[in-house]
Amino acid sequence: MSALGKRLRRWLYLGHRWLGILTGLLFATWFVSGVVMMYVGFPHLSDAERRAALSPIAWDRVAIEPKAALDRASLARAAVRRLDLAMLADEPVWRLTPWEGPRRTLSALDGRAIEAVPAEQALAAARHHPAAATVTDLGLVERDQWTVPQRFDPLRPFHRVALGDAADTHLYVSAATGEIALDATGHERFWNWFGAVPHWIYFTPLRAQVDLWRDVVLWLSGIGIVGAVTGLVVGVMRVRLRRRYARSRVTPYRGWMAWHHIGGLVAGTTLVTFVASGWISMNPNRWFSPREPDRAALERYAGPAEPWPNIDRAALAAACPDAREARLARLDGQAQMLLACADGRVIPCCGAAPDPARIASAAARLVPGAAAPIVERLVSEDLYWYGHHRDARVLPVLRVRFADAAATWFHIDPATGEILNRTDRSNRVYRWLFNAPHSFDFGPLLRHRPAWDLLLIVLLLGGLLISASGVVIGWRRLGLTMR
Repeated sequence: MSALGKRLRRWLYLGHRWLGILTGLLFATWFVSGVVMMYVGFPHLSDAERRAALSPIAWDRVAIEPKAALDRASLARAAVRRLDLAMLADEPVWRLTPWEGPRRTLSALDGRAIEAVPAEQALAAARHHPAAATVTDLGLVERDQWTVPQRFDPLRPFHRVALGDAADTHLYVSAATGEIALDATGHERFWNWFGAVPHWIYFTPLRAQVDLWRDVVLWLSGIGIVGAVTGLVVGVMRVRLRRRYARSRVTPYRGWMAWHHIGGLVAGTTLVTFVASGWISMNPNRWFSPREPDRAALERYAGPAEPWPNIDRAALAAACPDAREARLARLDGQAQMLLACADGRVIPCCGAAPDPARIASAAARLVPGAAAPIVERLVSEDLYWYGHHRDARVLPVLRVRFADAAATWFHIDPATGEILNRTDRSNRVYRWLFNAPHSFDFGPLLRHRPAWDLLLIVLLLGGLLISASGVVIGWRRLGLTMR
């Protein structure tokens, strides 16, 4: 071997050694926390759970019409993205979400602006939660470990309320709008310190600064990829399958070094795959586009921004007597009220589901300049529309496929006409670069959970063997260096 080759080989060994010392403990943490995350997710409040905590809309107390609510908020119809009606404790309220600016909450009784929700009203709202026993005010919190993501920013600060139930549930009620934002059980709060928090490096002071947090995760996982790849290369270089070492060994090492070497040969590809797909999850260099349709597409789909008609209280009450939430929407210029019922259904009022031809007409405007899309009706899950863990997918669903440069698809609920998501070629590539190798979310595995669990646990244990043995070796190396 030439002098240059020997020098490069030495630098490869040294590089892997010190990168392993730097990232070994982080790798071990990722694999242990990954097992926890298989069974305990980060605290999350689904729409169904949130609506179950609301009292039925008192239609006879709704005195303010939609147009009057917009006028009192000094907002034009075209400036509002969403207009919802729900109960705040025992009072009906309109909640307005503008395209730009803060959310607004107005009383549907008298139209007054609700700019702050006191603790007493938050406690009254919490008492409607199905799990509520003896509610207790735990104080006002701007941001804590469970409300650190930026999606909660429009709702801050929060009244944190203990429900006094057996699960030790904490409920977060927005002090700005009165909306129920999150619930977190004692079980979730405990196990997430060993799951999502270390796995995502989700510590509040760091995660509160989203750009810094993103850079830290990208750099740490990027360094981890280099360490893992160099280890895989070294492992292959040092193994002997034909001209074996003494006593017919395939590895020249003993003890922890042998475990590390053999483990790397067996599970090294798995380790690289997990870490590289985790790096991809952070959307490096913004390679993958957003999954939400932009404002212009949504406005084209909705049609002309005409004034909202007055609501028919009797018809709404008859259509869904226990409605927990109502949302005004437009489809191809036609106004409709979507009612979220206590049994989880979301139905348009007051009539049948939207005409498929109207949905197709509106959907054709989502991508300007593109040819008429192909509209498919899916009645079962496939590789791009599927549920996983706590996520449930609407079925049947319409898939609208455009032949534009980005190969854009939209999924639309045929029962309501709502756009459920947007996905283009980059998102589908992301599905195969992150979801598939990181979660193994393939239909047959997900439908047979014991098989999925066993496969993931075996793979994670393989990665843990490599990283834990590397930690021991690194600790000994550091001790030798210091001595």
